Amino acid sequence: MNYPKTIRDLIEVYKKFPGVGEKSAERLALATLSFDEETNIKFSDTVRNIKTKIKRCTICNNLTEEELCDVCKDNSRNKKIICVVEDPKNVILFEKIGVYNGLYHVLGGLISPLDGINPENLKIKSLIERVKKDEIEEVILALKPSIEGETTVLYINKLLEKQKIKITKIAHGIPLGADMEYIDSLTLELALEKRTEV
Repeated sequence: MNYPKTIRDLIEVYKKFPGVGEKSAERLALATLSFDEETNIKFSDTVRNIKTKIKRCTICNNLTEEELCDVCKDNSRNKKIICVVEDPKNVILFEKIGVYNGLYHVLGGLISPLDGINPENLKIKSLIERVKKDEIEEVILALKPSIEGETTVLYINKLLEKQKIKITKIAHGIPLGADMEYIDSLTLELALEKRTEV
C-alpha cells in the first residue's frame, strides 16, 4: 500500500535534501505529520521565510536578513583584513572557532569551467573593488585544496599582484591525530610542500 499523495509529495521534497534517501525522507515526512499544529505552522512559516527574508550582504555576499551582515556591521573587527571563502558555511565555521577578527568575502563558488563556473559568475570583481576602495592590507585566501580551489587562488592572486598588499593562503595538511595510512595523496603532498622548520 502506498502513502496518500500529500505524504508522498512531502517524501519527494525531503529527498531533495543532501544525503537524504528514500527511508530517511519517509521518516522525516512521518515525523512532520506527528508535529502538533503550532510546530507545523512554525515549520512551514520558517521554510517560506528562508526564501523571502534571507538575502546577501551588499558588501561581502554573506547571508543576512538586512542590507549588511553582522560581521560587516561590527565596528570592533579589523577592517584591513579580508578572508576570502567559497560560501557562507565557511564564514560560520571560522566564526565558531572564534580566532579570526577580520572581514570576509564570499565568492559564491569556485572557478570550474567544466561545470560552467567562470570568474565572472563569482563575486571576484567586487572583491578586487573592495581591496582597492577600502585600502585592505591583507587578503587571506581560505579556499578548499582542490583543483577548483587552487585555480581560484591563482586567478585572484594574479588580479591582486599589482596591489601593495599581503596575500596569504591558509595552510593545508595532515589533521591532528590522523593515522598516516589513511591520508589521501593530495593532502600528503600539500603537507610535504608546506612543511615548516621545527
